[in-house]
Amino acid sequence: MRTKKLLPLVVLCLLALVMGCAKAPQQEIDAAKAALEAAKAAEADRYAAEQFNAAQDSLDAAMAEIDQQNAKFALTRNYGRASQLLKAATDAANAAAAAVAANKEMVKNEATGLISQAQSAVADAKKLLAKAPKGKEGKAALEAISAELSAVETSVSEASAALTSGDFAAARDKAKAALDKANSLKDELQQAISKKQMLTR
Repeated sequence: MRTKKLLPLVVLCLLALVMGCAKAPQQEIDAAKAALEAAKAAEADRYAAEQFNAAQDSLDAAMAEIDQQNAKFALTRNYGRASQLLKAATDAANAAAAAVAANKEMVKNEATGLISQAQSAVADAKKLLAKAPKGKEGKAALEAISAELSAVETSVSEASAALTSGDFAAARDKAKAALDKANSLKDELQQAISKKQMLTR
């Protein structure tokens, strides 16, 4: 009789144990997700990409670990590793958000310098274009270079506009591409001029 009376109590204790041990760390999940969302809103995915990606990777790993634990029998579940990964995700996301301001300023300065260099390269290319041989054979090539140079000028203007609007990453990338193209056109023009000079000697 005594055993029968104790049985419901044992079952209740086991249920309480299962319920207590089987819960995923929801508060920590929510905190990590919120930290990542806040970091993204601060543009950490663009200006502190390494830290932001590390945070995302940790969150993904934590969720995978939680899924793995959820698939186990309740009494054998252990969310310790998941909690560690969630803390790492939260810390990395917060660090990424904190790094944005300084990194943005650095990218802004980089973009400003690249725009200036690209403008100078375009000006140099225009001078070389004026000196380039204009015979029948080179006319089509010069027209193509002139069109490409105009496109580069447009890119530099777009980079300047992006800088003014505060999109420093886009400004940097556009300015870098414009500078590379302008330098390439300069080299092409210089080769054409040098070749002409050699033929006229």
